[in-house]
Parts: sequence; structure tokens; C-alpha cells
Amino acid sequence: MSARSIVSRLASALNSNRHALHFSLALKSSKRHFVHPSRGVAANKFSTRANAANDDECNSEEAASDHNTTKPEHVVTVTQSRSSDDDTSIKANPSLHTNNDSMELVDKLLLRTSEMMDPHASNVVAYSGGVDSSLVAALVHRAFSNYDDTLLQPYSTDKINDNSNTLGSVQAVLGISPAVPQTQITMARIVADKIGILLTEVTTSEGSDKTYQRNDGYACYVCKTHLYSTLETVANTVMKQQQQIHGEGQHKESRSVILYNGTNADDTQDPTRLGLIAASNFQVHSPLDQISKDQVRQAAKYLGLPNWNAAASPCLRSRLAMGVTATEGHLKAVEMAEEFVRRVLELDETINARVRMLAGGKAMVELDNSMLEPGDGGGENRAARVLREHGFEERCIGDWGFNSFGGVRGFKTGSVAAMPREDSSAPLASAVL
Repeated sequence: MSARSIVSRLASALNSNRHALHFSLALKSSKRHFVHPSRGVAANKFSTRANAANDDECNSEEAASDHNTTKPEHVVTVTQSRSSDDDTSIKANPSLHTNNDSMELVDKLLLRTSEMMDPHASNVVAYSGGVDSSLVAALVHRAFSNYDDTLLQPYSTDKINDNSNTLGSVQAVLGISPAVPQTQITMARIVADKIGILLTEVTTSEGSDKTYQRNDGYACYVCKTHLYSTLETVANTVMKQQQQIHGEGQHKESRSVILYNGTNADDTQDPTRLGLIAASNFQVHSPLDQISKDQVRQAAKYLGLPNWNAAASPCLRSRLAMGVTATEGHLKAVEMAEEFVRRVLELDETINARVRMLAGGKAMVELDNSMLEPGDGGGENRAARVLREHGFEERCIGDWGFNSFGGVRGFKTGSVAAMPREDSSAPLASAVL
């Protein structure tokens, strides 16, 4: 079956008063943790109309949808952060209210999101801090906050701060692993604070999976399967804790879990995004799957998300060429090299920059074409020359674990690992999740 036919089946400054709570999540845990999901809601209205009419890069190579996996039974270590109680939550930018197209777009997205939502459920956003998942986090948070539990009517504000009749919740879950750069984690925290959504940081374990480590065509699928499994564990545990607080006999219907991701319409047309299969397996909802990436940025800008124009920042594993093992050492090498490149070349967050680890351990830097000024006499481009002058090649070989430096070329979106062959019989996952 071709990649296209597979895809066709499936249709990103922290406040000083951040509060952190650490606990281990297990189904038999006796510890209780509950933070009301609508804290600070009144100061954070996204809805622009009462009755409106009716989203990174994980370009990679996953597997077919018949993957059988055991749900996680391991303990999940989590850090939860609650947004501040002051009036710094994000609001629609008043200066942009005359932009009718943006307002209508956001209203349609809010309506679509509310139609996917169950106010009695544990609503969980697969969150990375990228613009797509950030927009979804904002939409889910707002739609839940505006839900009138009595009338089951979206956008009613009469009972916006009265959630006595609902046991549901909303949270964004950020998976932490060696494949996620620290800069992305920092951005994710900033944006979540700005939105006002409860943020849960959870350590994921895809790095221990042999199939993921081999990086031979199925790593992204395995990674997403681990992620969604972990999200379900987090949501179910929080829900059980809430039920213990409010009483086991109340709101039996509230025990469901709804997962959301930032997949947009452009993603569904990309034959390399086979991670959509994992999302399909877990019945993940995609509020942005009918709008383009440009529209995602338009809506995010209208809502004032600070990362609306930030370059895509997919996981570090996507920098590894086919067959280059996805070890913690290789992932760290890429992260350190990219930090160096951005610092030396003074690149802001809107510029695409990658350091690829190619076959044989060669470091290849990729930059937006606008950054590739020709070198003197037709030689090496200016960016490559500046990097060499600052010792990039020496650091690559001596400090980070590369074997050579191949220069600087134009940025190319997507993973450098090839897609799996149609006749491949390799196992989809090798470890119990």
C-alpha cells in the first residue's frame, strides 16, 4: 500500500509565581492532585461571537494501522504547572478586532472544537509548544471554559465560573524526552502560561523502544504510539483522582478521555506524515484538520499567541538520516549543534535552522534560503564560512560526536529518514509501551 493511500485513509518569560507539583502517576496511586481547569477563565475570553457559523512537522515514516500494542502499565513521572492567578492570560488582541476574516476563522474553530468536546470528559491536548498544538490548546481551553453545563450550549458565559455540575477537565500534556530540545520546552511553558491552560509535563519512554532506536522507517509511528498511550494514562489517573475527591457515585459519564492534536489540513496531504495512523488508532481529535498552516498562523496571531510566527520545531529525531540510530547521544549532538548555529548566526525564532546527522556521522546545516548569501568568488556560502571561523567543525567532531562537517545548504522541510518500503516486514514496535 502506498504512503499516499495510507494517508488518504485518515481524512509550540514564565511568570514568577508558577506553581509546580511533582507526583508519580499509577492507577493505584493514593496521592491526589486536582487543579481546577478553569482557573482565571473570566480574564481569558477567546470567543468573539455568540453564534458563529460553522493544524510540528513530524515528517517521518511510520507503520500500518494494524499495530498491536499493550497499554502502558508503567509509572509515569509528571510535573504539573498551573498558570498564574493574575490577569496575564491571553486575550484576543483588541487592535486586530477589525480583521473580520480572522474573527470569523476563530469563531468557526471554536465551534468545531466545542462540537468535539465533552464537558464531562478529561480533555487532553497533545502539546508541543509549536503553533499548531498551541492553537488547539487555546481553543480547547476556551471552548471548555465557555461551556454551559446545564444547557449543554457552547459560548454561554452565564456559568463560566460555576463548574459545580461538571467533573470534566482540560489540560495540555507535554511529552519530555531526549528528542525534545530544551528551547522548545521553555517555549511550551511560556505559551501555556499565556493561554492559562493547565500544563502537565510527562516523561515519555519511546527512547527505550528498539524499533525507535533503529530509526529504520518506523520511529515516528512508535513515538506517537508511546505518546498517546501516556496521555491516556495521565488523563485516566487525573480523572480517578477527581472522582475520589467528588465521590465515586457521581458523574459516571465523566470517565471518558478525549485526546486532541494539532494536525492541520496541509498535514493530511503530506504522504510522509504517517504518524497520523497512530492518532487514528487512538481516535485523536484534530480541530485544525480543515484549515491550512497559513490559517493556523492567522488564527494564532489573532489570539495573540506569542509563537504564531515561530518556525516549526519538530522532534530532534527527525534530523537523523535513515539508519542513524536514535540514541540519546545523537539527539544531544543535534541539539547542541543547533543551539550553536542559532547563537553564532544570530537567528531569531522565525528562521528555519536544522543540523542534520547524515550517514557516516556527517553534520549538515540547513538554513532558509534567505540566509544563504553567496561566498566570495563563488566559494562556500557566508553562513558556512562564519560557522567555520567560530569553530563549528571542531566542536562537531571534538565535543558533540559528529565525524565531519558537510557545510550549509538550503532548508528542506521534513525528516531526512526515508519512508518505509511498501514490502517492509519489519516489526512496528519492539517493546511493551
